[in-house]
Amino acid sequence: MLRLNTTEALSTCTAPLHLALGVFDGVHVGHRAVIEAARQQVESHGGNCVVVTFDPHPIRVLAPERAPRQLLASLDHKARLLEKIHVDALLALPFTREFAQISATDFIESLVRHQHVATIAVGEDWRFGKGREGDVSFLRRIGEKLGFQVIALPPVMHQGERISSTRIRQSIRDGAMANAAEMLGRPYGIEGLVVKGQQLGRTLGFPTANIALGEEQLPPDGVWAVRGHGDGHAWQGVANLGNRPTVDGLTRVFEVHLFDHDSDLYGKMLEVEFVKHLRPEQKFPSLDALREQITKDVTGAREVF
Repeated sequence: MLRLNTTEALSTCTAPLHLALGVFDGVHVGHRAVIEAARQQVESHGGNCVVVTFDPHPIRVLAPERAPRQLLASLDHKARLLEKIHVDALLALPFTREFAQISATDFIESLVRHQHVATIAVGEDWRFGKGREGDVSFLRRIGEKLGFQVIALPPVMHQGERISSTRIRQSIRDGAMANAAEMLGRPYGIEGLVVKGQQLGRTLGFPTANIALGEEQLPPDGVWAVRGHGDGHAWQGVANLGNRPTVDGLTRVFEVHLFDHDSDLYGKMLEVEFVKHLRPEQKFPSLDALREQITKDVTGAREVF
């Protein structure tokens, strides 16, 4: 999948272009409906499906006091999720206060200036441009002028309410991972770089991958049955998220023990899905007691799978 960061770079994509526009935090089921509408146009008419999004999240620039502290996916993680659903290119436009002053007309014209755009797909309530002046009615009018079709998708509902990134983040914070997975269309996971830790797990007989935590939403602390994905492979495992009170209790860490895996993951990206919460984090009187409990946790996680 191509990664682009300027509208001029759209000229490198094979026309006609079928664009899906939005923030797409988490690439949840509602987002995927918009993206799928653009992708289906590729199947019917050829060309490329291009997701157009913004980095950082616009609310972090326009109203940082109301912005979510955590997102459902970093930009790199979002790119990998989009690649899995066969998006051809991702255009991530840098969002600044200056960018926010671009009119809706100028923004759309910048998208169609460098390559033929046949389709623009959006959520039916999506707003854009200076002062949020652009909406679906505006898109349809300018589409007639510039020669592209507009597809506006209604919200996707779940349990009688609209699916939103806010609802999904709350479900994850509550540990309601099955609920989050239904709205995401996949199990929720975070992605991070594997970094060197204290290597205590190796000493205890359970080597772990220490995942650098970023800005992605985390579930409740504790021990989890997990799946790890990296280098085109998948593994089952058990993980601890928390402050390790038996060791030092000072720093929040995320340590993952992958079953039947012994290769070096340092410096590589690992995506970890949260499958089931096994127990809260707790302090043990000794490392021997901790080792005994980890043995039980491994058995418990294997039973989950």
